[in-house]
Amino acid sequence: MQRPQTISLIGMPGAGKSTVGRLLAQRTGLEFVDSDQLIEARAGAGLQTIVDSRGFMALRALDEQVVLDLPLRGRVVATGGSVIYSRRALQRLHSAGPVIWLRVPLETLRARIGTAPPRGIANPPDSSLEQIHAEREPLCAEAADFSVDAGGQDPGAVVDAILAWLDASQTRPGP
Repeated sequence: MQRPQTISLIGMPGAGKSTVGRLLAQRTGLEFVDSDQLIEARAGAGLQTIVDSRGFMALRALDEQVVLDLPLRGRVVATGGSVIYSRRALQRLHSAGPVIWLRVPLETLRARIGTAPPRGIANPPDSSLEQIHAEREPLCAEAADFSVDAGGQDPGAVVDAILAWLDASQTRPGP
């Protein structure tokens, strides 16, 4: 049984895409890539600096462009949180392999990122975490091939759930 050569992770900031992505890459033998790091390298600035100096739509545009330019094969991709706003980027990710949504309850996100420095979230500056969560949840649900609870279990258990789904989806008969 052969697993996909590209696995993309989507979800809110603080969902654990980078942590889970690194572990998933180790367990699958794929390379890990974090699109937030690629955005920062391309822009020569941190995500929050991009939002502060160029606006949240500039960050969304960079997020999209990084995914459109990124070689995907052989990688686990931890996407930027705003990738779900780009139909083109999502189509590209889907064409390469499954898109996995790391679902995290609002309360858990609040605890994870509430005391952290600003993260450069690509939404209007007056948006609350609650508003962003409410806006993005249905977009993630629509974009995902599979979703996993990443708020109530450790990253290893999240990876186990993803691998179990991948293995099960490989054994299903085709259409």
